[in-house]
Amino acid sequence: QVKLVESGGGLVQAGGSLRLSCAASGRIFSLSTYAMGWFRQAPGKEREFVATISWNGGSTYYADSVKGRFTISRDNAKNTVYLQMNSLKPEDTAVYYCACSRYRATTTRRSEYDYWGQGTQVTVSS
Repeated sequence: QVKLVESGGGLVQAGGSLRLSCAASGRIFSLSTYAMGWFRQAPGKEREFVATISWNGGSTYYADSVKGRFTISRDNAKNTVYLQMNSLKPEDTAVYYCACSRYRATTTRRSEYDYWGQGTQVTVSS
């Protein structure tokens, strides 16, 4: 069974930074051949795409709302994906989820992600 565990969330003031991590575990499972993504869900809203990275880290893509402020990266040796979040805004407040795609290339479609973490809360105060 594949398990994704997010960490690094918390409460931060507007303008601050946080780094989220997503570690994968499971029997004979490696993230290194799959694209990964981060999504978020604010109260009363649908889960939305934030960022995605290809299997080897060579390609990334971001939602317009976070472009220039967030950076997605991965360390395949550690089976871990990161989301560095800078210049945080109150509207970034949400539960953040990492997900593992069934493909190697980047994708923004929720339906193309097969495994999901439980989420980590990020709260940005004004």
